[in-house]
Amino acid sequence: MYYYLAPMEGITTWVFRKAYHKYFRPMDKYFTPFLVPHTHKDFNFKEKNEILPEHNAGQNLVPQILTNNAEDFVRTANALKRYGYEEVNLNLGCPSGTVVSKGRGAGFLRDIEKLDRFFDEVFSSLEMKISVKTRIGIQEPGEFEEILEVYNRYPLSELIIHPRIRQDFYKNRPNMTVFKDACRNSRNVLCYNGDLCMEEDIQKFHDSFPQVPAVMIGRGILKNPGLVGEVEGSAADRETLRAFHDEIYHTYQEIMSGDKNTVFKMKEFWSYLNLSFEYGEKCWKKIKKAQSAAEYERAVEEIFSLED
Repeated sequence: MYYYLAPMEGITTWVFRKAYHKYFRPMDKYFTPFLVPHTHKDFNFKEKNEILPEHNAGQNLVPQILTNNAEDFVRTANALKRYGYEEVNLNLGCPSGTVVSKGRGAGFLRDIEKLDRFFDEVFSSLEMKISVKTRIGIQEPGEFEEILEVYNRYPLSELIIHPRIRQDFYKNRPNMTVFKDACRNSRNVLCYNGDLCMEEDIQKFHDSFPQVPAVMIGRGILKNPGLVGEVEGSAADRETLRAFHDEIYHTYQEIMSGDKNTVFKMKEFWSYLNLSFEYGEKCWKKIKKAQSAAEYERAVEEIFSLED
């Protein structure tokens, strides 16, 4: 089984990925939070930090692109190729209202004919591996039958399916009936994404779909960075988790302006990680209230000391 880290905007940044790759069972693939094509000749400062080879050393990193314009996709992919990337991923899964309203992410699934034309132009113009991360529709799961027909016309390097419709956002259960149909009918290699939060979730999926070679995990890794190691029989200890946290925190201190911004960034991190601790909810309240680095550090010290 191959394991991928899902791209999560503002959280699985290069800072997170670098520390994760150092302290835990390395992922077989990492994906950047989506890059939106623009008219600049090169990537902006934030985007460049995400894709710089020195920030992603040793990682099998795939940049993800968010667009519904084939020319923009090709231009951005060629720019990424100059940085040494051999594969790019198209985001057809983001359910955000601002994204969907522009016909991007999951919103692109509304226009099947345009999506078909998009792929035709992209595959005619680009010599790179192209993978897709998709939802199964906008309003109804039945939409995926027609969507999959489009995917089957093109040699995707991988089709990553999150079997929810856009209207689900991250609620309701993934539609495993639709995913099972995709396993039978897809001409492209599949990867599964959705609600793999515990060791038993991953094992159950593998038992049910042994033919699927890869899974993508997002929230499960944020809640428990040692999850993949546990699946493979090597659980991480608290010392490793503390070192992982400290590296992320100190790196953000170095690159961000002011303690307040750093503490805010770490609160996003702890909104998931607190679930790994027996006393996490109690200490999470103190982390949320922290307004300075000193207050934050005291709260973090408490959460780790209570777990000793």
